[in-house]
Amino acid sequence: MSANSREGSVRADTVEVAVEVVLVKAGRTKIRYPAELLSDDGARIAVRASWAGEGVRDFGFVRFEPGDVFTEYYWRDRWYSVKEVRAASGALKGWYCDITRPARLSGAELVVEDLDLDLWRSADGTDVRRLDEDEFAESGLADRDPEAAAQALRALDALETLATTGNGLERLLA
Repeated sequence: MSANSREGSVRADTVEVAVEVVLVKAGRTKIRYPAELLSDDGARIAVRASWAGEGVRDFGFVRFEPGDVFTEYYWRDRWYSVKEVRAASGALKGWYCDITRPARLSGAELVVEDLDLDLWRSADGTDVRRLDEDEFAESGLADRDPEAAAQALRALDALETLATTGNGLERLLA
């Protein structure tokens, strides 16, 4: 969801590694943006990027705006990604979770296929909501690829359980 990394700039005693996040939806590139690779343990990839959208995106329950910083976690073996969203001040806004096929890192490109379903959890944990279930139903994925649709629904259920169970998302990302 984000962007604006300083390619090749030095950070402490390491060099920042730039990657480009490529979000694909229904076979087409939805957005691509530069990010800083924070870690890759072979299963989970973490990147950091600034809000890449133009201007403010107000969802009613959260606003994404210039200066927001996204620390994004992707898995090669899970059907979701989790984005910790912070304001420019550093204040935690919450977590935006995308249901996706497992991520692929190829060279400097991190490719993720969005499957329409999303989940939001506010910073204080009082607002947990499923998003875009209508888009998912209309996408036809259940007819085209029933196993992927089943994986997507299981992933959404798992994320909702984590989001509503004590510091579940925080433990997932630790």
